[in-house]
Amino acid sequence: MTACSALVFPGQGSQTVGMGKELADNFAAARQLFEEVDAALGQKLSAIIFDGPQEILTLTENAQPAIMATSIATLRVMESEYGFNVASATFVAGHSLGEYSALVAAGSLSVTDAARLLRVRGNAMQKAVPAGRGAMAALLGVDYVAAAEIAQAAAQDDICAVANDNAPGQVVVSGTKAAVERAIEIAKMRGAKRAILLDVSAPFHCPLMAPAAGIMEEALSAAKISTPSVPVVTNVTADAQIDPAILRRLLVDQVTGMVRWRESVSYMKNAGVTKMIEIGAGKVLSGLAKRIEPEMGTMNVGTMADLEAFARVE
Repeated sequence: MTACSALVFPGQGSQTVGMGKELADNFAAARQLFEEVDAALGQKLSAIIFDGPQEILTLTENAQPAIMATSIATLRVMESEYGFNVASATFVAGHSLGEYSALVAAGSLSVTDAARLLRVRGNAMQKAVPAGRGAMAALLGVDYVAAAEIAQAAAQDDICAVANDNAPGQVVVSGTKAAVERAIEIAKMRGAKRAILLDVSAPFHCPLMAPAAGIMEEALSAAKISTPSVPVVTNVTADAQIDPAILRRLLVDQVTGMVRWRESVSYMKNAGVTKMIEIGAGKVLSGLAKRIEPEMGTMNVGTMADLEAFARVE
């Protein structure tokens, strides 16, 4: 792989029943990774990943470690079968929980610790706000500046904030249900193409997640975080970090902070990255990259067919 590539790892919403099963059926490296995650959690999470049901896989406490497991299982096959070396990349990055996958990929965090931390993170985020009190909405055809103004106007005495700056024209707001519903109406009045409530279980990446951030601070204090072999472009700063103490703090800040994905992709492009390889389930990040930096080359690796294509390119 050329030194102008970045490895990126998907976040929640990418999960599908059966993801990674083909790889586990065909490669010992993938099988062993899923077994390692099962052992870390004391649960046969792999059975839920491979066989469902979808509604159980989609539970935040399951989806978060499941997506990480699928990404890293894919990476392990790339390494063991195709001689891939993560250190040949310029950067690693991940969307929300995908940042944990990025840290595992770069050798900064163990698979066991990542699985356990993501289980804690999923539970804490789910329980931070009573069911029905929070909401998230996608504002389409609205840029970050306009979305921030909409969120501020909608907040009033509640909470409404930009949660994900995903790409030009795709911004997500998060907060109390009443405030988010106001944001949808304001966005429509201000010319948004669409403004829709998202089917999520909690209002992620906003100040309402403060209780979860406190829980993650405690959990992360006990985890070993090493210097990554490749710089990590973090959600909170949208630039490269390698200091373990900073990475630990940013994982806490990330719970309540905005995912600055648009800026992260542009940062990598401006630093010389010409190709982005999305590892794991789905193609969400590749699609966003094409909207953020149209000249950026993209590739997805998550299936047997993807691996064969990867091998031909490499």
